[in-house]
Amino acid sequence: MSLQLSSRLPSLLKDCATKRQLDQIHGLLITSSSSLHRLPFLPALLVRRATELSDMAHADLLFSSFRGVQIEPPGAVALHNAMIRGCAYHGPHERALELFAEMPRRGPEGLAPDSFTYPYVVDACARLRMWRAAAAVHCRALKEGLDAVPAVGSALLALYVARGSLADARRVFDGFRARSVGLSNRMVSEYAKAGDVAAARELFDAMPERDVVSWNAMLTAYVKAADTVEAKELFARMPVKNVISWTTMIRALSDSGDFAGMRSLFNRMPERTLVSWNCILSSYTKHGRFRQALQMFPRMLLEGLTPDSFTVVSVLSACENLRKLRLGRWVHANLVTPALLVHAEVGTALVEMYAMCGDIARALVVFFKMDRKDVFSWNVMIRALAVHRQADDALRLFDLMRRKGFGPNHFTFMGVLLACRYGSLVDEGRKMFDMMQKDYCIPPSLQHYGCLIDLLSCNGHVDEAVSVLQGMPCRPDSEVWRALLGGCKIEAGLGSAEETIAGALVRSSGDEMCAALT
Repeated sequence: MSLQLSSRLPSLLKDCATKRQLDQIHGLLITSSSSLHRLPFLPALLVRRATELSDMAHADLLFSSFRGVQIEPPGAVALHNAMIRGCAYHGPHERALELFAEMPRRGPEGLAPDSFTYPYVVDACARLRMWRAAAAVHCRALKEGLDAVPAVGSALLALYVARGSLADARRVFDGFRARSVGLSNRMVSEYAKAGDVAAARELFDAMPERDVVSWNAMLTAYVKAADTVEAKELFARMPVKNVISWTTMIRALSDSGDFAGMRSLFNRMPERTLVSWNCILSSYTKHGRFRQALQMFPRMLLEGLTPDSFTVVSVLSACENLRKLRLGRWVHANLVTPALLVHAEVGTALVEMYAMCGDIARALVVFFKMDRKDVFSWNVMIRALAVHRQADDALRLFDLMRRKGFGPNHFTFMGVLLACRYGSLVDEGRKMFDMMQKDYCIPPSLQHYGCLIDLLSCNGHVDEAVSVLQGMPCRPDSEVWRALLGGCKIEAGLGSAEETIAGALVRSSGDEMCAALT
């Protein structure tokens, strides 16, 4: 192999995008063993590229073949690092720890892990949640004086954050002789996530230099703590603002209910991205301001932005609540691409929009065409059928949901019981109520009890309804009482049921009963 071609191999490896190209380079390497002596790091580059192509089986094969070749110690360490890195990122993570433990036993004098080894080993420990092994690795890095290397220190900091020990993470951080802006930003962000605004501000104020990420991290801490006053003050002081800064402040004003301020700030933004638009649209829909969301939506389209799944869900939510079926159909026809429909939340939003706007047939078509459904999707469709008085269809869909392997939850049974209530299916209602507790260990909520009591009392089973009420482990609220009283109005000559209700009222404070009567 020519020296010129041998020297070009590293760049060729970086550019190769397929396994076939990787095999061709490997073939060149096999035909000239002398290239290994000229470029001892080439095997490591080859293994690393295989892992970057997510072909771990091929990487392991390459690694095994190169271990039988005489490679100088720096190249051999790099080879192990490449394989450990691949296992840490792609798995099996245990293999990364095995290779790390094997290094001292390789060769006559063993291989010494370096500052490139430790970050990947620490990462593997964190992914496996092997905290004792991680502590041992940390001790070894300390002993070898590598813990202060930025890459190793950053990995250790991430490890203790993943473990949920901010105090240990802070001790690692305080041990750095030189703290980069990036590491300081990471620590401020972690304090912000934990809700420790005071510690975040202390660290932020102590930073000798800050960038826009630093300011955004501190701003996020105030927004998360719902401290709008401090957030406004910090935002006004920011020397440089980017789209994230503006969008974070918009969210803060929205959460505080200052929609006029939010709109004003949004209009003053020097640059608006899709994230900015999604933020203001979701802020309006989250707080029930659906008309404002639909007023803003055309402006977004006029700015030439292509809606994503978050945009579509927000707009469909507004259409659903305002019963804007025509606009919902237009969004479906013009904006919901096949690429967006792979998101379960988009399909679910369409189902909910059609159902709430009265087009239950179209809702069913969309639902059955969805490639990806989650439990929430099934819940929405079951409830939609229940509300539209299609009780039998709702129960059939519930059976299909279970056959498909989806586990019903609290909301699923609420929809099923609602279907039984609207369909006057007393036996099915009893069965579902029992199934919820016995088969799925879901404790009934007040809403579940209210729905069952409503079903029983409205279908001539007032005594049983009262018995259910008396057996409730929680105190009945006004809705439960209203459900029972609704059945009493329907039935004539209640006799003992009226007496039992009176007795139940005596045993309660009567506040919820009074609320039901008003």
